[in-house]
Amino acid sequence: MNYNFQYGVVWDNFGALMEGAWLTFQLGVVAFAGGLLIGLLGASIKTYGPWPLRLLVDCYVIFITNTPALIQIYFLYYGLPEVGVRWSNEACVLIGLVLNAGAYLTMILRAGFLSVRLTELEAGQTLGFSLIQQIRYIVVPHIAKTVYPALANFFIVILVMGTSIGALIGVDDLTGQAINLSSINYRWLEYFSVVAVIYVALTFVASIGLALLGRWAFRVKARIF
Repeated sequence: MNYNFQYGVVWDNFGALMEGAWLTFQLGVVAFAGGLLIGLLGASIKTYGPWPLRLLVDCYVIFITNTPALIQIYFLYYGLPEVGVRWSNEACVLIGLVLNAGAYLTMILRAGFLSVRLTELEAGQTLGFSLIQQIRYIVVPHIAKTVYPALANFFIVILVMGTSIGALIGVDDLTGQAINLSSINYRWLEYFSVVAVIYVALTFVASIGLALLGRWAFRVKARIF
């Protein structure tokens, strides 16, 4: 093997990789936040809603969780323009990840809803809490402690790494930047070995941040890395 590693070309463009890493983090945070709102609404409907709405949520969850995220994003990016709907590549990736995360978070948060003790809800009813108040002051704090480790793991494993799908449709995230740069000088091995290290560092930072947030806000001990 006579391959000569030339990491100098990577360091010359390290700033572009950092820009891609920052975009990766932004996409992950926004997609997770949007998915969390959908998941909370979906879990609430599945637990307390009327059967037509529960059926609608079930159809959404079944469809999303049984089709690849890549196919969903391709549908938004390549399929919708056929009927006159055109979004940017970043918007397609973000919407696809939000919808995908919402389905999985619906199931995760549903487990949290079911873990709430009936006596707690009865106490809220005795105090005159409405359904919205019960969810806000009783259910949400309880499920935050119950499913926070699963939520933190979902953010790291699915979204931080799942954003790399965007590189397939031209999004300049971390993977996209690596593809663009390595296609110029063909130093694929150097670029992607460095990118792998950056992903590990990004995941480690996110893991520590989520663990500290969980201990501070919800008094849960989330696993670090």
